Amino acid sequence: MRVIITGASRGMGKGMAEQFAAAGHEVLISSRSQSKLDELGQSLMTKYPGSVVKGKAVDVTIPEQVKSFGQWCLEQGAPDVLINNAGIFEPGKLLDQPEGLMEGQLAVNLYSAYHLTRVIAPAMVKLGKGHVINICSIAGQRPYAHGGAYSISKYALNGFSQNLRDELKPTGVKVTTVYPGAVLTDSWGDFDNSGHRIMEVSDIAQLVYQCTQLSVAACVEEIVVRPRLGDL
Repeated sequence: MRVIITGASRGMGKGMAEQFAAAGHEVLISSRSQSKLDELGQSLMTKYPGSVVKGKAVDVTIPEQVKSFGQWCLEQGAPDVLINNAGIFEPGKLLDQPEGLMEGQLAVNLYSAYHLTRVIAPAMVKLGKGHVINICSIAGQRPYAHGGAYSISKYALNGFSQNLRDELKPTGVKVTTVYPGAVLTDSWGDFDNSGHRIMEVSDIAQLVYQCTQLSVAACVEEIVVRPRLGDL
């Protein structure tokens, strides 16, 4: 299986890359830093000799780079899974957030998925199979405190994913939207999770991997996963 993952040098993207590499799949990864991608790829292939991991640096705020990455992925061979994971959280209330914050959140959290999917999904449709997985957020289902632009961008990604699912139903291509609550990534800094208050990256990686292992008759449309004690 050939799997494409954006935003893969850290956090959930890195966790998902490891999950698929551990299962011996070919993983195509992107982030802003080529050196981090090279380091991760070498590490994963050393740890999991049956895997193939290739990376290409991309600034997902630049549509031309996103589209170029998509073409590079297609050159590697037929895609099986596309995971639109690249995302960024910048806090701020709608009425006092700095100018440009909304545009920046939309560029990363929505448009990167939109442009990449429009390159990759047609190849899947041509094959009559494939799986697009969009990593959204609980914030894409309800308002998020001090996360106005972020929440709106995730609502938009949710809408994109729902429309994509509807369009691709007859083609054989599956679409899954994932809505994680709090996950222990770098954005939490030195948060003490010794009490298991928030989820681990591996939780999301395992769920995403499992939904790619079902028969052609089954499609996991949505995954909503929160910390056991609820949102913070």
